[in-house]
Amino acid sequence: MDADYYVRAMRPEDVPAVERLAAEGFYELDSRTLPRSWPEPEMRSEARAAGWQRRMEHILAHDPGGCWVAEDRSGLVGAAAALRRDVTWILATFVVRPGVQGRGVGRQLLDAALSYGDGCLRAMLAASADPKAARRYRAAGFTLHPAMLMTGQVPRDVLPVVERVREGSLADIDLMNSVDRQVRDAAHGPDHEVLTSLFRLVVVDRTTGSGYAYVPPGGGTYLLAATNRRTATDLLWEALAASSPDTPCSIAHISAENEWAVDVGMAARLDLYNTGYLAFRGMRPPMPYLPSGHFL
Repeated sequence: MDADYYVRAMRPEDVPAVERLAAEGFYELDSRTLPRSWPEPEMRSEARAAGWQRRMEHILAHDPGGCWVAEDRSGLVGAAAALRRDVTWILATFVVRPGVQGRGVGRQLLDAALSYGDGCLRAMLAASADPKAARRYRAAGFTLHPAMLMTGQVPRDVLPVVERVREGSLADIDLMNSVDRQVRDAAHGPDHEVLTSLFRLVVVDRTTGSGYAYVPPGGGTYLLAATNRRTATDLLWEALAASSPDTPCSIAHISAENEWAVDVGMAARLDLYNTGYLAFRGMRPPMPYLPSGHFL
């Protein structure tokens, strides 16, 4: 190609540099786009960076055909990673180094990642508030749904008693894949293996409904799926109860179709913000469902 960079397949040794590129890119974007009332954005801690790299290594191992980087003489200037689960294409990461936009890097990377979805019936991604990225997703046929985030400290006196929510394990993968297929038409499959190693897992398995949630350190949600709103509500309260009363926790990637989560967040005294989009092609927004950033 006639450019001062080239796009190639991502390699395992690229993962640390991709993590730094993503951390710096999203820090810069958050600094420009988050509301003034939002806390000052911070770079990832070493622990969070290690978890991010672990997830990316997992994606690269299972979906090498969806992982790409752009490189010039200075090093990596962009990266994109996509996965396929059942017949659904999912964009896990898409970032271009600040200052190099306008050189076609983002378009080339997104085209490469989209090619991995050839033959898929559905597609989904979580998008930042970057207007250039939103334009690319819309041009690729995605419907953009504004997403919300809730954050704050949860007072202990607002927490209800939640019954029949238990600790989960790898033995629950079949149950979780069944919930996934009912809610979003695609199982997470091997992703549950890495997620159970990184997050606390809580599960509900009742005759009236089933579901699960991955809870990060400090409480809140990383991923939540359930077959009905009552089950999802119980799981979300359990995730919020894992927070510290002195440390903010968050519920991210809330679509308008998941207002039940907004109601829980408001009952927990969390603040509500608008942050980016959830984008779908060939499908409606899943519900009751709170997707993750990497695995949706």
